[in-house]
Amino acid sequence: MTTYPIAPDALTKPHLEPIRFGFGRGLLAAGELDERVVALCADLTESTRMHLFRDRFPERFVGVGVAEQNLVTVAAGMAHAGMIPFTSSYAAFSPGRNWEQIKTTAALNDQPVVVVGSHAGVNVGYDGATHQMLEDIAIMRVLPNMRVIVPGDSLEAERATRALAADPAPSYLRLARDKTPIFSTPDSPFEIGRAYLLADGRDVSLIATGTMTYHALVAADALSRKGISAEVVHVPTIKPLDSATILSSLRRTGRAVTIEEAQVAGGLGGAICELTAAEHPVPVLRLGMRDRYGESGGSTELLEKFRLTGTQIAEDVDRLIQG
Repeated sequence: MTTYPIAPDALTKPHLEPIRFGFGRGLLAAGELDERVVALCADLTESTRMHLFRDRFPERFVGVGVAEQNLVTVAAGMAHAGMIPFTSSYAAFSPGRNWEQIKTTAALNDQPVVVVGSHAGVNVGYDGATHQMLEDIAIMRVLPNMRVIVPGDSLEAERATRALAADPAPSYLRLARDKTPIFSTPDSPFEIGRAYLLADGRDVSLIATGTMTYHALVAADALSRKGISAEVVHVPTIKPLDSATILSSLRRTGRAVTIEEAQVAGGLGGAICELTAAEHPVPVLRLGMRDRYGESGGSTELLEKFRLTGTQIAEDVDRLIQG
């Protein structure tokens, strides 16, 4: 039996809130607890919800303008001076535009800079492929020293932000733009480096991260009505990966389906394939963006287009099991 608390009515009447709202609350709380926490933004303060911190602590906020390379370079210097900097922009620009500066100033020097990439995934919607950052998990997890955190909902984003403020490593925090369902509760756990079993199963492991964990829960519920027992493993930390929890699930089920709102090459799907190849070979079906860019459209339209809704995930898993 799983001990991870799931919100009541999460699958029938879920409360919706943008994940980035949880980050805004979490950063404010972290700032109230530790005066070393500072915030830097590249001219997107309201969109990334960093304005809550700015309004409460204006003397600890730096607006660098549209200058993403400068954003993380200044933050790394502040970290070296003993501060705990959070930087925010759209993920398409940070880490999309300033990856080299993140590498050489924060990651290489092992400075506790938290790079917050908001508006990641296809749920950016009508802004289209240029703003739908899908490669960020891959390019950030390849950096030595870098943590990669992808919260599943706004409550978890709040917990993750507070945890990152107390962690001494450079980190990447991935946030979604649009409203998404809340499946966790205020009592649900979050620990950097931990994955969580949300539903027990015996036939297949649905290994999901970020916004896709909710859809994995919906898929597991639909599969149960077909007599298929699907285990749901939520992976909010892509790096360091909780190999023990994931391998334990795979030894029970013998099959893996990875689900992410990102490129499967190098993303969660890539990480799980690396793990299984090295430790416990099993069939792996990777669901997500498969070597293509996004496009303009509503969030729900795009999830359906790329077969990332719970119903569609269940259909693909059913086909996998039926052979």
